[in-house]
Amino acid sequence: MFAPVKDWTRFVPIVAVARGYRGDDFRHDLLAGLTVGVVTVPQAVAYAFLAGLPAQAGLYACLVPMVIYAVLGSSRQLVVGPVAVAALMVAATVGAHAPAYSQAYLAITSVLCLQVGLVLWGLRALQLAGIVNLLSHPVVTGFVNAAALLIVLSQLPAFAGIDMEVRGAPLNVLTQLAQGVGSMSATPLAIGAASLIALIAVRRGVAAFTGKESHPLGRTGPMVVAVGATAATALFGFDVATVGYVPAGLPTFTAPGLELALWLDLAPSAAAIALVAYVESYTIGATLAERQRQRLDPAQEMVALGAANIGAACTGAYPVAGSFARSSINSAAGARTPVSSLVCAAAIAATLLWLTPLFEHLPHAALAAIVMASVVSLMDFSTLREQWRFYPADVAAHLATLGGVLVIGVEGGLLLGISVAVMLFARRSSRPHIAVLGRLGDSAHFRNVARFEATTHPAAIAVRVDENLYFANARQVEARVLEIAAAQPGAKHLVLMCGAINFIDATGLEMLRRLDDGLAALGLALHLSDVKGPVRDQFAAIGFAKELSGNTYLTLDEAMSALGKG
Repeated sequence: MFAPVKDWTRFVPIVAVARGYRGDDFRHDLLAGLTVGVVTVPQAVAYAFLAGLPAQAGLYACLVPMVIYAVLGSSRQLVVGPVAVAALMVAATVGAHAPAYSQAYLAITSVLCLQVGLVLWGLRALQLAGIVNLLSHPVVTGFVNAAALLIVLSQLPAFAGIDMEVRGAPLNVLTQLAQGVGSMSATPLAIGAASLIALIAVRRGVAAFTGKESHPLGRTGPMVVAVGATAATALFGFDVATVGYVPAGLPTFTAPGLELALWLDLAPSAAAIALVAYVESYTIGATLAERQRQRLDPAQEMVALGAANIGAACTGAYPVAGSFARSSINSAAGARTPVSSLVCAAAIAATLLWLTPLFEHLPHAALAAIVMASVVSLMDFSTLREQWRFYPADVAAHLATLGGVLVIGVEGGLLLGISVAVMLFARRSSRPHIAVLGRLGDSAHFRNVARFEATTHPAAIAVRVDENLYFANARQVEARVLEIAAAQPGAKHLVLMCGAINFIDATGLEMLRRLDDGLAALGLALHLSDVKGPVRDQFAAIGFAKELSGNTYLTLDEAMSALGKG
């Protein structure tokens, strides 16, 4: 028999919210939910076309997934649904595999959603939430910048009225666009340009009127553009590509296919989408939680986002994640609890039930402008100069990811960026900083003699290694320490200060044994100081202290006082 879970409500955060919910909270959540709903409708349709799917798929992605996350998510302001980066990854995946599976776009995205959800649940079950740390900030930034550029390129044909489908690497896309300039239509281009101008005007106008750059009303530009472009097209009969017929009604529940070949083909893309979706969602959620002095549970977020994607798989949608723009609007509009997301989902449901005929005249050029304006705001190249001055390796990881996505593709570029970041980290840790230490005056403090006026003792050498000892750096540490010892022939002792060492692997242990022998050959005994608890436990498990030619001291001051007599 399974033991009962004493506090099951921590797995369903909405229960705690409901227990403390007040009438005043609903007033704020209602306003925030309706505001987000106004922004979500045109964005959802636009992102669906970006993913290569029908308009209703984007709206479906705002229903069940949004409700599931509101119930299970630990963030009170995060809004889950269709996002631009995930839509681009879905478009790349579907475009690559649809020809082999009878162009069954929705069937492919259903399986993709289910796999994304299962990957997230699998990571949670294995307690591997930390794997997302492989996506460092420079890698994520480079990926988002590259993805934004690809998205802008993909929207140019619709924006300019060029009747062509562009695919392939960015250079090929630019070539295709250049060849199609002759077929450019003035009317879609005018609608697209007017839409962009309107989006900018709404944001700046609201900011000027309210005095707040981030006022929620400033984000309602997509709805203003969608309504205006639709009305103009219907009234003046513009001959442009439009959304057309969108079936009314709520999605029906369908089980994703179980074709093994399709599952195996989609698995790598699903893993990449899951990783990016979680990192994006958690980053946004953590930022919002910090503003409200709340706590975000990373494990629960993985469960909630996984469940939201499984819900998307069963309702004709595509992979979802936390939206930066809509979550920011939700927070700025005063949302206090996930009830705002439930209100937003209700607004989407009402749109699907009664307002779908309005999409018939919505121009693709206006949707392209909405997408382009949304993704441009995600781009960030401003930190490259600071990163170059602070830690140049981060710039290398950023540029490797950016270039990889643009040249190789979305998944390949992301993998390249991760690989470069890991290799640069391994390279740095394989060349650890090693300092000879001296005493500061008569104090108990020791510092690097290359940076401070510190006093050394001819009989005892103090050395600090600023890195864990493991296979990648063991030989370099051994060689450097022996070199330091050989440079002071009158010394009888060498103290290895271990305050910066948190872990030692088997290779590091064997290095310490060789180092002890090597120092003995030079006439020195090896001593240790400032050994941290976890490393002390490792040594105790094998009785390593008894193997040392010297002793283990609590502090370097104690060691040098005993060995060098101050």
